[in-house]
Amino acid sequence: MTIHTGGCQCGAVRFRVDGDLHDSSICHCRMCQKAFGAYYAPLVSTRGANLSWTRGRPKTFRSSNYATRGFCVDCGTPLTFEAPDGIALAAGAFDDPAGLPPHVQFGIENKIDFVDRLYTLPGHDTLEDADAAPYLNDVVSYQHPDHDTDVWPPLEKPS
Repeated sequence: MTIHTGGCQCGAVRFRVDGDLHDSSICHCRMCQKAFGAYYAPLVSTRGANLSWTRGRPKTFRSSNYATRGFCVDCGTPLTFEAPDGIALAAGAFDDPAGLPPHVQFGIENKIDFVDRLYTLPGHDTLEDADAAPYLNDVVSYQHPDHDTDVWPPLEKPS
């Protein structure tokens, strides 16, 4: 059986999905855009698999008469889209999101026209901009690592 893990940015909420995940999508509807604060929402359905919350639970917001959105109350990370047909998790919240590529797009009536051209934009590694933003050379991440931990936050806080 395949096991997938993930969680929010701060580590207050963690999840585990036991089972294969085959239904990854991108939703362009306006509710998903607002819920994710992004041009679209990448989601992975947990139908047919077993989802369990291993640390904390998301707080929820009822975004429509059918859907509830889950998010971390501490850091704000979007985590779930819950509807009558099941729960989908935010693809970026998985510890290995690259293993869950989308296979379909929904809500395309609200797709922002430039989204299909994003690949044409110039791309740069983070540290290529270090001369203009020298703080990048000294960034220390306080985000939860991409794996489960016994304790979080760490007993010793970074200085």
